[in-house]
This record gives sequence, C-alpha cells and structure tokens, in this order.
Amino acid sequence: MLRRAITLFLLPVVALCLATSTGDSAPAPHRAGSQHGMVVSASALASAIGRDVLKAGGNAVDAAVATGFALAVTYPVAGNIGGGGFMVIRMPDGRTTTIDFREIAPRAARPDMFTDSTGAYSARIHHGSLKSVGVPGTVAGFSMANKKYGKTIWSKLVDPAVQLASNGFDIPAGLARSLSGARKNLGTYPASVAAYYKNGEPYAAGEKLKLPDLARTLTRIRDKGRDGFYLGETAQLLAAEMKRGGGLITKEDLKGYEARERAAVHGTYRGYDIISMPPPSSGGVAMIEMLNILEGFDLAAEQHNSPKYVHLVAEAMRRAFLDRARYLGDPDFSRPPIEKLTSKTYASGLRKTILPDRATPSAPAQVVEAHESTETTHFSVVDENGMAVSVTYTLEAGYGVGAVVPGAGFLLNNEMGDFNGKPGVTDTTGLIGTDANLAGPGKRMLSSMTPSIITKDGTLVAVVGSPGGRTIINTVLQVVLNVIDFHMSIEDAVKAPRFHHQWLPDVISVERNGLPAATVSALEAMGYHVKFGSSQGTAHSIAIDPKTGAKIGAADPRDADAGAAGY
Repeated sequence: MLRRAITLFLLPVVALCLATSTGDSAPAPHRAGSQHGMVVSASALASAIGRDVLKAGGNAVDAAVATGFALAVTYPVAGNIGGGGFMVIRMPDGRTTTIDFREIAPRAARPDMFTDSTGAYSARIHHGSLKSVGVPGTVAGFSMANKKYGKTIWSKLVDPAVQLASNGFDIPAGLARSLSGARKNLGTYPASVAAYYKNGEPYAAGEKLKLPDLARTLTRIRDKGRDGFYLGETAQLLAAEMKRGGGLITKEDLKGYEARERAAVHGTYRGYDIISMPPPSSGGVAMIEMLNILEGFDLAAEQHNSPKYVHLVAEAMRRAFLDRARYLGDPDFSRPPIEKLTSKTYASGLRKTILPDRATPSAPAQVVEAHESTETTHFSVVDENGMAVSVTYTLEAGYGVGAVVPGAGFLLNNEMGDFNGKPGVTDTTGLIGTDANLAGPGKRMLSSMTPSIITKDGTLVAVVGSPGGRTIINTVLQVVLNVIDFHMSIEDAVKAPRFHHQWLPDVISVERNGLPAATVSALEAMGYHVKFGSSQGTAHSIAIDPKTGAKIGAADPRDADAGAAGY
C-alpha cells in the first residue's frame, strides 16, 4: 500500500518531465526526468557538467565533484573552492558514509578573537574581516571523496571547471542580478572588482564572464590534486593575502588541513529511513529530533500549513533548536549527546510538553541562537546504479567575506562567523557564548547544513537538502514532511510555501504570501508572533519512482539559474 502511494505521487511528475536533455551543451531545466542519472543544482551549467560525467560512465560521487567545481565558477555567491561543507553518500548496496570538509579555525584562533581592543564583541571582526576566514575544506573533501568512492580520473572532473573559467560563460539572469547587488560589498577588495566586474561596473545578463586567475588555480588543482590548492603557488597567494589583510591563515594551516569521514546519523519516520549529516553539522541531529517529536501526531489528518499543523511543527522546531544551541559543536572537541537527542524516548518526553492550542514561550535565559548566513548552496546526484550523493557547501555569507585572493581568483569564506562571538556572552541580540561552539585552533564551527537521503525498505526514495543558514534544517524538514505525510510529488514538495522557527527570536518567519490571513490570525491567537519575509532556501532535490526507477529532478524555482539535468 505504501509503495503504491509513493508511485502515485511520483507518476504525474514522471509523465510530465521524463523527456531528457539532448546533447552535452543542452540547458538544464528546473525539472527533468531520466531512467539513468540525475543532477540538480543551483546552476544549470553545473548540473549539465555533472550529467555529462554520469553519461561518460562516472558514478554519483564523480558527478558531485565535477558539479561542485563547476559551481565554483558559475555560482560564486556560494559555490566555492575557498569554503567548505558536507557530503552524504549512500552506496547502491545501502551502505552510507559522510565526508566532513567543513572549514577549520587557524592555529592562531582563540575564543576571544572576535573582540576589539576594549574587550567588547565586534561583529565586524567576527563576520567582516579576514580574521573571519576559516581554512578552506572543499578541495580536500572532494579529493577524499574521489579517491575513496569515485571511479573517474580526478583531472577529468576538474577540467570542465577549468574550461568554464578560462573560456568564459554567458552570465545568466540570476547571477547578473546577484553581482549587481553585491557591488558595494565586493568593492572593498580590488581583486574582487577586477574578477567580477567590467571596468568596475556590473555585467549584464548574457555577457561573457571569463575568470583567468581562477582558471589557473583550477588548473593547478586539476594537475596536482589537493596539493595544487594546499601547497605551492595557491597556498602562497592565500597566505600572502591573509598577512596583508590581518587574517590568521598560514601556509602551515593550509598544509595541515584534513577532511574527515564520519558515520552518518540515522533516524526513522513513519517507516522511512532518514540518513543525514552528523556534527559538526547540527542539521541531521536536529531534523531527526523534530521528526521523532512529530511522529506522535497525525499530521496527515491536518490540512497542509493549517494553524494546527504549523503549531505542531513550529513547537518541534523550537525544542530542537534549543537543544542545538545547548549541546552541539565539533565532535573532535566535545561530546555531543547524539544518541540521546535522536532517540524516540527523548522525543516522547518533549512531545508531552507541547500544549495543544498554545505557543510555548521562549526565554532568553535558556539560550539565544547565533548568527548564521543564508548564502549556501545544495546539490543532489543519483547515478544509474542507485548511488546517491547529497552535498551542501558554502562560503557563509553571500560571496563569503567578499575578498578574491589576488592572483588566485577564488573567493574567501567568512565561516569563522559561525563560531560563538564571545565566551560567556549570551543576549537577546543573537550572541551566544556557550562552550561547545567557541573558536579554537583546528576546530570546526557548528553548521546547520542538512544534506540528507530518504530510503524505504532498503530502496532509495529521495535526495534532499537546501541552503539557508539556520533555516536549512526546517526547509529540509518540510520537504520530508511534504513527501511522506502529504504524498506530494518532489516538485510540489520543493515548491510548497515554507516557514521557520528557531527558538529565539520567538517568531515564526513565513515566506511572503506563504500562509493565508486566517491561519496567521489563528496562530497569533495561540500566542505566536508571525513575520513575513523573503523566500526560504532552495531545496534542489531528486526523487525515485519505485516502480520504474526513474529519477525525477526538481530544481527549486526560488533559484532562477538552477537546473535539473538527466540522461
């Protein structure tokens, strides 16, 4: 019965979009279907490159690596070689693993490093200076994934990005708007202006952008592997920019960076298996905690996004975000109670604290959440044999700290901003000073990234994830609920309006026009503060038709340049 239900909600999408793209240069639409392989990302150009790797015999890890490098060229707002992130892998035989390539703090980092000369916390130092740059992890993470689980020669995965950067590409409309809006921030750094603007002015959509310095860096990575980034000329250029601008990263920090392979976190929800990222990402643990709480309610009996539905989901979000701030950090430096937080028993206790018709107040004395930028990107890959890869990676803020490394052409992250700002200082402005996520040498900062994979009875169901800072966890949660409880097609599950609650501030944030006025009024009567805002996340996802095996790619329509590419 359940398998039949899955088939019914996927078949309309299969019928609508089973036609595949033709030719290696064909554009990637926002939705696509394929019997073989599928890639969905924030850039149609990057998705097409990943698809071509699959067509040439590469597996899902190979396609993910190629897509990730291509995004460093075509999606500079978050695609990167100067940042880091997470990869969740499920093998065709059901085995799972993850690659943690989160940035780490330089050796000179210390807990009070984001304070000024008077000892006061400084948001500028924390988020807007070169001290906010963590040691990048993307190249090391992709290298580890390729060596351990890929089957295609490294150079063939990096070369498409080299060619894109060297030969240039036509700027799509979304990127043109993004770069125009970022002109003021990027203008602080001459190398950024030289790389991404024409005579200091924004490019128009359709104009060709060439990135020769980035092409040379990618060439070194292509020819020398991870050493092409962490040693030699690239490392020298990065370290020189750090010294010039007061940053902390040295050549020794770069040489010493290592990605880590970690066991995935697993949960279950109404008979489905949820596979996600463990700490230092909080995403998998928090989402599984929420699902465990919600499993005790009959959500399917409620209208989607009705007042009661929003109330129950928001209360689950509220409790998981409180635990996130209390307990989670880099597992190499602390011992987050993952088993407890993901247990059904613990969730049962939390469920009993939810009032049926009233919001639970959030108290600043319990904890206040820290800053985390919304500018991340996610991509999903499934190959012909059923290997699935879910990747979320980031520069932190849009275009990171805004600095392109002179002569190297890539943007630097400002991920150190995800560490807590000052020891012991927790207040209503958004600062949190608990020990688990304070900066320290070699430490990975806490993240909300939630790359995830859903299976049922050993069969792949979907690959999901999203950018969006702290909203990531709740975006992915709602895609999962849409698929499992409301039997939506993956396209509808991704398109559906979303909302967010993160304990503090004590507000439900809703996408513009995301809830009807009657629902908002009912929520306010329960004691909620409702705020409408911009779009929440871009959940580029893939679902599998269990009957035909077709891969259905759904690029989130909130992302103008995104694309799904299959063959």
